Amino acid sequence: MRWLLVCAALLAAPASAQTLRIGLGADPNVLDPARSGSFVERVVFTALCDRLLDVAPDLSFRPELATAWAWEDGGRTLRLTLRTDGRFHDGTALDAEAVKINLDRYRSAPESVRRAELRPVTAVEVVDARTLLIRLSQPHAPLLSVLSDRAGMILSPTALARLGARIGEEPVCSGPFRLTRRVAQDRIEMERVPEHWNAANIHVQRIIMRPMPDSTVRLLNLRSGQLDLIERVAPADVAGARRDARIAIAESTAIAYQGIYFNTESGALRDPRLREAFELSMDRAVINRVALEGLFVPSNQPEAPGAPYHFAALAAPARNVARARALLREAGQPNPAFTLLVPNSPVEAQVAEVMQSMAAEAGFQMRIETLESAAMVARAEAGRYDVSFGIWSGRADPDGNIALWIASDGFLNRMFYRNAAVDAAFTAARQTTDMAARRGFYQAAAEQWMADRPMLILYHYRWFWGLRARMTGFEPSPDGLIRFSGLRLPPG
Repeated sequence: MRWLLVCAALLAAPASAQTLRIGLGADPNVLDPARSGSFVERVVFTALCDRLLDVAPDLSFRPELATAWAWEDGGRTLRLTLRTDGRFHDGTALDAEAVKINLDRYRSAPESVRRAELRPVTAVEVVDARTLLIRLSQPHAPLLSVLSDRAGMILSPTALARLGARIGEEPVCSGPFRLTRRVAQDRIEMERVPEHWNAANIHVQRIIMRPMPDSTVRLLNLRSGQLDLIERVAPADVAGARRDARIAIAESTAIAYQGIYFNTESGALRDPRLREAFELSMDRAVINRVALEGLFVPSNQPEAPGAPYHFAALAAPARNVARARALLREAGQPNPAFTLLVPNSPVEAQVAEVMQSMAAEAGFQMRIETLESAAMVARAEAGRYDVSFGIWSGRADPDGNIALWIASDGFLNRMFYRNAAVDAAFTAARQTTDMAARRGFYQAAAEQWMADRPMLILYHYRWFWGLRARMTGFEPSPDGLIRFSGLRLPPG
């Protein structure tokens, strides 16, 4: 109740009809695309930073800063043609040289976690102000998907020269909104950029984003009129929200998935037999039914059932508590104790409690530690954890849905997992655009990493957004991001 009263008080001030007030599921950690590693930061960047390419609801690529692209030299060169009307928020021209500066930074800066994504890039060459060539050491099919995310977000070279690695304190991009104020744990404020190339389709003057990890608080503030749009409506609240005439629910099947990952180097479950026992203690269908109102999609793979890169032959094992107990005895740890790091979200907390109950039946002593999302990620990156929750928002290319976690050099490989055969399969899959061949390579990788279990995937999401009634122009997308083009607040 204290949370409800505090948030209601914070939001009590009236907002202009031209101000879009958004409730976020977490507070962003860092607003620098080079260093970013959380989903909520991608939501903020969609307003702030244009990308070279965007992803349509059907997961095809569509123009944003690049108006055209073409593969050359047998897939070893990507030619990009840039729009003529792009401009950074500080007035700096957005040209091919600016794109080169950003891509070179993502490839080489010590602070950049984009280096692994761009490792195949050997050079970025400026042809003229509107054309550049990205040279590759070998064909790399996932590159378009990479350029549709943070590695394709282009910041002002003037601001980069001034701030360097501190650019996240004052990000200067070229998106439809510019940052005007940020108060950590409280708000992010932006204003519309009248000079933006798509300004005619941007219909709100200001955005205020408020981090509210508690989904109940977000929904309460939407219902009371203190927010206009919220992300991630909790499954338990969807049915009631649909009956509320004051709001509307938009939804989309997600490419996002929820997983847990293990510290395979020094965590309490570093013995693979313990990880296998833990999976055998789980029932994904029960987790979905009890904690998620049956609205999500139980899955043990990075691609949802029915997707082209989902492998039916690698189905999740049935729950087998007796076998789990036998594995624990075999490992000499009949009652292993460990801590699961969980974000401070009621949905994930409930999932964790269901898992805790299931694991206990097999002999595990599982402790739940709840942390703010950024703190949870920091703990995991430092290796100070046993097991941690990890949401992945999903990518249009299959490589971006698993290799970033599992490959030895993956920037999300917080498990310290290394397997040369898996790395080789990922490398081979990236070098061809033939779907059947790629599918074979990703299946070979999956057979190995799913047996090693550095991580377990639990379910795929359905995205549920809450909107004020009569808001128009909202485009639900499988990637869970909020696009602002065409979005209009209700009149009055």
